[in-house]
Amino acid sequence: MPETPLRPQGSHYSSIQPSDSNSDSEESSLTLNGNGNKQKQQRKPLRKSREPGLYDPARRGSFDEEDGDPLSLQVPPRTEEKPVTWTSLPHKGQLLVLCLARLSEPLVQSSLRSYVFYQLKSFDKSLPDATIAYQAGIIQGAFAAAQLCTAMLWGRMSDDRGRKSVILFGLSGAMMSCIGFGFSSTFTQALVFRSLGGALNGNVGVMRTMISEIIREKKFQSRAFLLLPMVANVGVIIGPMLGGLTSDPVAAYPGLFGGIKWLETFPYSPPNILSAIFLAFASLAVWLGLEETHDAFIHRKDFGVTLSRKVAAAFRKIRGARQNDQNNGYLAVDDQDPNTPVVELSATAAKSSKRVGIQYPNKLPFRRIFTYNVVTTLISHALLALSMGTFQSIFYTFLSTPVYDPADFPADYHPHPPLTFTGGVGLPPRSIGFAMAILGTIGIIMQLFLYPIINNRFGTVLSWRMFLYCFPVVYTLVPFLAIIPSTTPAPSPKTGVSFWAALTALIFIFVIGRTFAAPAAQILVNNCCPHPTVLGTVHGMGQSASAAARTVGPALGGWVYGVGLEKGVVGATFWALAGVAGLSCFASNFVKDGDGHEIRLEGDDEAEAEAEVANRGFR
Repeated sequence: MPETPLRPQGSHYSSIQPSDSNSDSEESSLTLNGNGNKQKQQRKPLRKSREPGLYDPARRGSFDEEDGDPLSLQVPPRTEEKPVTWTSLPHKGQLLVLCLARLSEPLVQSSLRSYVFYQLKSFDKSLPDATIAYQAGIIQGAFAAAQLCTAMLWGRMSDDRGRKSVILFGLSGAMMSCIGFGFSSTFTQALVFRSLGGALNGNVGVMRTMISEIIREKKFQSRAFLLLPMVANVGVIIGPMLGGLTSDPVAAYPGLFGGIKWLETFPYSPPNILSAIFLAFASLAVWLGLEETHDAFIHRKDFGVTLSRKVAAAFRKIRGARQNDQNNGYLAVDDQDPNTPVVELSATAAKSSKRVGIQYPNKLPFRRIFTYNVVTTLISHALLALSMGTFQSIFYTFLSTPVYDPADFPADYHPHPPLTFTGGVGLPPRSIGFAMAILGTIGIIMQLFLYPIINNRFGTVLSWRMFLYCFPVVYTLVPFLAIIPSTTPAPSPKTGVSFWAALTALIFIFVIGRTFAAPAAQILVNNCCPHPTVLGTVHGMGQSASAAARTVGPALGGWVYGVGLEKGVVGATFWALAGVAGLSCFASNFVKDGDGHEIRLEGDDEAEAEAEVANRGFR
């Protein structure tokens, strides 16, 4: 019979040998005495053939139960990890509030583009269209230029004061900007209010920071970061329709709004009022429903969230009282009845429903933020924003530019493709808007279903690098739409199967590249952060880099496009953008997917260990 495991006795160990009172023979066994020396003991030897019933398994089990079995290991069952889906995303309520707040800015921006030319024209109807177009470009660039100056400051403030307060301030600033812009009567007033909206709004970078803090598991981040550009696409589709239907209602619907003085004085105020109402609703939703995600302020009292929970509890109480009134089939239990069983419930310690944030004792200095990966990621991000922002600005102009007509050019000018040719495609705004809305919808569908599959298959960096190559191809081929044969003579808009097939294919490739490259770029900016205490600052830098590109790119691209039209080389701007996109592809090879905590400071390990102990039991 094997011996049971050694049991401690004081500072030594002894072996326990079950004795048999009926043994006739002796057997020697070794034990350890108090000094640890081997000592031989003589016992009666066991009989070679044990009689039935002499060995009691139950008695042996009692020894095992008393002594324990240190060699018995319980292997936890292997559980298969469930695939990540949209329904498996955690904290859906918080993500919904963030998406509502993110939808407001592109909705306002795209709504304004549909009527800004006509609003500026209403300020001074004697100005030529060229001057109005120049003013419209300044209005569009003023918002991005103001964001360039303040985005990093808002990101820094979100690190020092919390995320939620910065978002509320940005939404409030955008709301005031909309109201002021809608009731402006001069170009200067409109420029001031538009610049104010950009300066007070650094929400995009802060929202991306909150996404990474709400969704901490990397397996969910590819889908979570996709939500913000997806709702931005929704705003781009809805905004122009909203602006077109509500601008100048007196002229559009004279039977309904004719004779209303304030609408006649400020004909473009209705779309801005609607935008302000939407921003106010988003601000209320953020105040009542969005929880702070900064680890240093996560337990700070939030009056908005507290109020919403009290209101919800009151509604649940009222609803519960009504349900109890309807339960007429149940009788109250008499606590004096001796036959009524009594069940005692032991009080358990209440556990906080909030995760304990990691309280890092030290903050990374500003000068140490610019690591190699941060610099290369921001450069790649800026190059991508430069090419995409400039292309989207001049592409609409190219589609609206009249088709090349030899009568409008000197007699000595002769196109010589593939380099020397000019003109656009002459599409009306309605056709352009319809095509972009359809392709925008296709982009949203791909973001919902195709992007997560590709990202899981190839990873964030590799999929980002792959789809960056879509942009040089599109930028190189777009100007050749001007020389595709049309079924109608110049200067009529281009049409025909070959033209629409080429246009659809090029825009589709661009939408594919934008669908996969833009969300991946945001994830890489988030992951390149060298320390969690400067996450908001890094996102502010990313937004500043994007704003700088959207400020310089469209203005410079529009100037080069005009020169190309005059010199007979309309493709000059697009081919220059193809070079920028190629440079972006090259720069992507130096970017790596970081972990968000490249630099370790003193006290980081202890702070993370304390938070891990406090958060045991949380998923």
